Amino acid sequence: MVRKVWLVMGALLLAANAVAADFGTKGGPAPANVDEIAAVLRQDPYDLELLVSFGTSKGGSAGHLALAVRDAAGGDDLVYSANFYADRDEKHAKDFYTDALMVRIPKSEYLFGTSSTVSDKASFGLDFGEIYKRSVVGIRVYGVPAAEKEALVVYFGRINDDFRRRAHDTEYHRGEVKYDYLRLNCAKTIGSAFRFGAGYRDLDVDDTWRLLKRPVVAAVNANIPTEMALKLAEQWNARGYGLDVVLYRKYPGSGYVDPHDQEKVAFKDLPNRFPSVLSRDFRREAGEYEDEDNLFAMYLLYNLGRYSVRVNDATKRLEIEKRRTPMAYPEAARLALESAGSDSAKYAQRAAFRPEGTRIGEIGN
Repeated sequence: MVRKVWLVMGALLLAANAVAADFGTKGGPAPANVDEIAAVLRQDPYDLELLVSFGTSKGGSAGHLALAVRDAAGGDDLVYSANFYADRDEKHAKDFYTDALMVRIPKSEYLFGTSSTVSDKASFGLDFGEIYKRSVVGIRVYGVPAAEKEALVVYFGRINDDFRRRAHDTEYHRGEVKYDYLRLNCAKTIGSAFRFGAGYRDLDVDDTWRLLKRPVVAAVNANIPTEMALKLAEQWNARGYGLDVVLYRKYPGSGYVDPHDQEKVAFKDLPNRFPSVLSRDFRREAGEYEDEDNLFAMYLLYNLGRYSVRVNDATKRLEIEKRRTPMAYPEAARLALESAGSDSAKYAQRAAFRPEGTRIGEIGN
């Protein structure tokens, strides 16, 4: 009897290990050529990369925003990403990494890794392995002074120091410094580092501290990842910095199910929605955006596109799917604005038409 029990337990363990080893799952193999593709992309002399992750819910899906800073020594870029679970919730402290508000993660790990160098409690699909859960748009920035990059890194450290000492009422946040989906989220932390750390005094970073007792109004005034990305792109253009875009496509075959989620849905079956601005589109399904602001964002990022990167499903290796010559920002923005206005008006007429603009991230684009 004992022998049978051990045989059954051994079979279950082997089955569990086999599942864990599947490609695109936590603890499984990653693409074998991550370093090779990273080296190709790093041939371009960008300095920063703003990483805008797609949303994974059907409605109200704002996505996520993080910033990669290029290492002058030639190592991997380092991503600074607000920690969704650093909110002082005891349940989160038990199951998730909560030691820092701004987590620092190697970019290859953030995008393609299946294990974390940060913590065993890091969240797969959020802190690492983003592309197995959703697509990511990387807005790369050229010509950024070294002092500005250093100021950003120092400011992220300052936010972490404030978090650890439970600081209140700082220049960038009213109330206790901890993650809050509406009041101190990914977009606000990134925007604050540029405004107060790097001296972007004209950058609009919303502060909802006056609306603490009015959560519905606070949601309307919250910082939104795509909107912050567009604000920063305007700031970079005004400073004379160059811009282009890399689309990191979602790997569509991940069978991983996050055990912490109430609704058990495999990553491959989650929506992969362009992160909506706060607009009439905010509750629409993926592929149904009609609001001018969302169309402008998707068209602009497509016009700035240089590369599209994906996992080849047959070989399980990364490949540069497309190479394009990006438009300069002024031309990209002008065409995006014209196309978005025209297309949005035609959508309102409910008649079939061929859109003037091209949306980033959609199949074939």
